[in-house]
Amino acid sequence: MLEHFGYTVHTVPSGEAAIEYVKNHTVDLLVIDMLMDPGINGYQTYKEVLKNTPGQKAIIASGFSENTDVQATLQLGAGGFVKKPYSMEQLGRTVKEILSTT
Repeated sequence: MLEHFGYTVHTVPSGEAAIEYVKNHTVDLLVIDMLMDPGINGYQTYKEVLKNTPGQKAIIASGFSENTDVQATLQLGAGGFVKKPYSMEQLGRTVKEILSTT
């Protein structure tokens, strides 16, 4: 979906892999699923990413409503939340909005 809008996309298979990827690469925005099996969840992933990359922009994607983990991740600094199933337009609008913030 994001490639359709002209973004370069890199995917990783887990929260742990995302943490390692961000340690070695500059990332404009993370799109983090709240439930990622196996391994740590989206909240734990973002919390660890922030230790090495303070201020890292992120969007949370989840099939669940804004539960306590989603709220905690937003409080850490994630800039948006998209509820699954989301449309291409909704995701594109949210990404554009978050990337345009300073």
